[in-house]
Amino acid sequence: MYHEKVLINKKLKHGILFELFQNRALYLMALPGIAFLLIFSYYPMLGIQIAFRDYNFQDGIWHSPFVGFKYFEIFFKSPFAGNLLFTTLYLNILFIVTGLIVSVTIAILLNEITNNLVRRVFQSSMFFPYFLSWVIISALVYSFLNDKFGALNMLLKSLGFSTVTWYNEPRLWRGILTVINTWQSFGYNVVIYLAAIVSINNELYESARIDGASKFDEIFRITLPQLIPTIVLMLLLALGKVFYGNFGMIYSIIGDNGILNQTTDIIDTYIFRAMRNNGDFSTGTAVGLFQSVCGFITVVVFNKLVKKYDDTMGLF
Repeated sequence: MYHEKVLINKKLKHGILFELFQNRALYLMALPGIAFLLIFSYYPMLGIQIAFRDYNFQDGIWHSPFVGFKYFEIFFKSPFAGNLLFTTLYLNILFIVTGLIVSVTIAILLNEITNNLVRRVFQSSMFFPYFLSWVIISALVYSFLNDKFGALNMLLKSLGFSTVTWYNEPRLWRGILTVINTWQSFGYNVVIYLAAIVSINNELYESARIDGASKFDEIFRITLPQLIPTIVLMLLLALGKVFYGNFGMIYSIIGDNGILNQTTDIIDTYIFRAMRNNGDFSTGTAVGLFQSVCGFITVVVFNKLVKKYDDTMGLF
């Protein structure tokens, strides 16, 4: 009987209620944050059911007729679903690969600058575009690519070349959007990679120099291998949004230009038009849910592949 009481007391000491009581002050301080998360992040997820209902304002979310996977079928059977998926994935892969190469390269180059003042000036100037809104960037792009008075066409004209009607050339815009996205976001990524480079043990470089390693040997045999965990982490975070397009960028710059839709129209712009023009919230929610599920599966699969390669890497 005594041993049973001791066992019960031990279980109680390791139970949830004991943990809550023991650290009650910490949990009380965390309560506002937990409440905020539940109210604004998890409670709205009940709206996912709109994807399976013929939603209308009069009946509301809970009383609209249940239609199952009807709106998923409508989207996937539509003639433009394949192009939307391809464009979204293709653009995101271009953004990820280009951004990775540019960010890592510039971070390594910045690390080689010995003058701290010069390094800070370059770092701040590269970081500045990240704080610009896409509306401002779209105005800059228009002033640069305008057919008649754009800076680029004026330059081409002064050099004796024929001008280009940029906003009527769909084949050019995947490359243009890649350049714009990389220019806007690489400064943020450079800071992350530069912080990872600075944290590398300097003794590794000193040992390499003693063994006669060149600067390129140091970069390819020390810096890049040491950056792999950070690169993998950033890639996994980016892959979670590979089915999401950068709506703010594409809609601000492209707008409702139907000529460019064949190469720039993504799932997010399609959802926006479905809701704005047709009030079709069910289709928009269904496609958004599809994006979320695919993004979740992509992260889980790639995380498992990374963990198989090296158990110390990965998100979880």
